[in-house]
Amino acid sequence: MSENRNHSRKQRRAVRRAGLFSSFRANFLTGMIVIMPVFLTAYLIWWFVGLVDSWVLPLVPERYQPKPYLGINVKGYGVIVFLIFAVIIGSLAKGLLGRSLLSWAEGLVDRMPVVRSIYNGLKQIVETVLSQSNNSFEKACLVEYPRKGIWAVAFVSTTTKGEVLHRVPGDEPYLSIFLPTTPNPTSGFLLFLPEKDVIILDMDVEAAAKLVISAGLVNTPTKEELAAQAAKSSRVKVRKG
Repeated sequence: MSENRNHSRKQRRAVRRAGLFSSFRANFLTGMIVIMPVFLTAYLIWWFVGLVDSWVLPLVPERYQPKPYLGINVKGYGVIVFLIFAVIIGSLAKGLLGRSLLSWAEGLVDRMPVVRSIYNGLKQIVETVLSQSNNSFEKACLVEYPRKGIWAVAFVSTTTKGEVLHRVPGDEPYLSIFLPTTPNPTSGFLLFLPEKDVIILDMDVEAAAKLVISAGLVNTPTKEELAAQAAKSSRVKVRKG
């Protein structure tokens, strides 16, 4: 009889230990999910600010830096100086003199074979990233790639125009599609596909980008799922009311 009681006590202790371990593991994983994005975001911001400071501060005369007066380096001072400098250059570039100087400098660069290619390539990249016009992706979509039966998430850049549209066979409309790679969506492939072969998704571009970056781990609920969740929450509110 006593042996049975001892055995049951051991079982209860084992169950409690297992429960404590499961609770500890669940709390640890929840904490990591909360902490890691915040920590990584703060670390990347801190690293970027330090990088800009290391580039800008050596160009600033010492008498205009805070260290001689405060005795310490102020993190982010180089970022502030860079922003002010960029605003001044932008305002000057809009004027007649600034446009003339910019045209002269670009004409000078165009006469340098290697420098011209580097400058024009970087200029197009920067204009594409920073422009607030219609250069952003329009919609997220699904395309069959790299073969029939395999589907990939992609983004609709625009409707295909120009020589490419006239060179492709047939008279049907085409779409210019950017197919990103995972988990780095900044690289990928430019595809020109018939509009009928492209499935437009309901999710927005940001949600599709999260899906690509997370390698499919972060999914956006469908319209039906969102409607069901809204209906369920409304029923709960009615009951509570």
